[in-house]
Amino acid sequence: MSTVGGELLGKPGTQANLGSDAPVLPKDISARSWIVADAESGEVLAAHNAHWRLAPASTLKMLFADTLLPKFNKDEKHKVVNADLAGVGSGSSMVGIKENETYTVHDLWLGVFLRSGNDAVHVLSAMNGGVKQSVADMNAHAEELQALDTHAVNPDGYDAKGQVSSAYDLTLIARSGLQKKDFREYCSTVRAQFPGATKKGKNGKKTRSSFEIQNTNRLLTGASGLDAYQGIAGVKNGNTTNAGATFTGVAERDGRVLLVTVMHPEKDEHNQVYKETASLLDWGFKAAGKATPVGELVPPKGADTDTSDGDAESTAQPKATASASGGAGGKAVAAGTAEGSSGVGVALGITGGVLVLLAGGAYLVNRKWPGSKDRGASA
Repeated sequence: MSTVGGELLGKPGTQANLGSDAPVLPKDISARSWIVADAESGEVLAAHNAHWRLAPASTLKMLFADTLLPKFNKDEKHKVVNADLAGVGSGSSMVGIKENETYTVHDLWLGVFLRSGNDAVHVLSAMNGGVKQSVADMNAHAEELQALDTHAVNPDGYDAKGQVSSAYDLTLIARSGLQKKDFREYCSTVRAQFPGATKKGKNGKKTRSSFEIQNTNRLLTGASGLDAYQGIAGVKNGNTTNAGATFTGVAERDGRVLLVTVMHPEKDEHNQVYKETASLLDWGFKAAGKATPVGELVPPKGADTDTSDGDAESTAQPKATASASGGAGGKAVAAGTAEGSSGVGVALGITGGVLVLLAGGAYLVNRKWPGSKDRGASA
């Protein structure tokens, strides 16, 4: 395996340096590969087969989004033609895009993040010059991020020969994406309204209704037998026949933000990938500051690693207060404002800390890459 991020991360099996103070790792983890990292410092607290190349399923959409989000204005509109939807895999997850209907880029990203819609991915790819161009852009961006275990064959994560990533890379990609305000907003959205089909009434008048879509991230929404995770703020799940279940999640507690990626749990139990992620997050919050890091999330190739003294110019936005969502400590709620048929409900009510994280747009804004004293990460 690769040793990007540290020699220990290239070794097989579990890598952890707990010492005498850190809690023991949870014993119920069956994933073939996983990682726990501090999102701000980049320190890897523990990992298991961190660089093992495995099928990523729809977690690969994080790379798609991190690559293409900056290319379009969210208000830009696109009328879908048949060619836009060509090549969508059989049995794909879909948001329900219709040919000859017009959607905003904002609508399409909601379809990508909430419903993991391969149809939305293909429409955005068409707007970017096609699937081939988008895949090339994704692979180039992965190389820039030093996500060297990752190779995209298609833009949506649908099973394909040679399409791989790793727990380390998916965590690296998520960390990059979370520095974009739109990425943070979309991956934390619980539910939203999505445009439906245009219908013609008896009087000849055309109307277009909308329908509700809900995020498939069960740690964000909760599910039968699974509570929403306190402090969760995204990121992306995936599941295919070949890949099994994969998930990358970010959560905040007491001012600390952790990223956890879990790939391919061997236990075949309902919502197992979320249960194992929650267990590793719980461990990470207890172990942070006690466990000795076993590696780090590396900066992109183009990051400024100048170590000269000086502070980066602050671009952080004003922080929100917990009262804006009715107080901290509640479950994930829809707290956005409706905008036509594309109203967004953002999970601002989970904890006061996450409210600040998302509503204030302060997550990783003006944070520094490991080894850098001068570079503020852009939002």
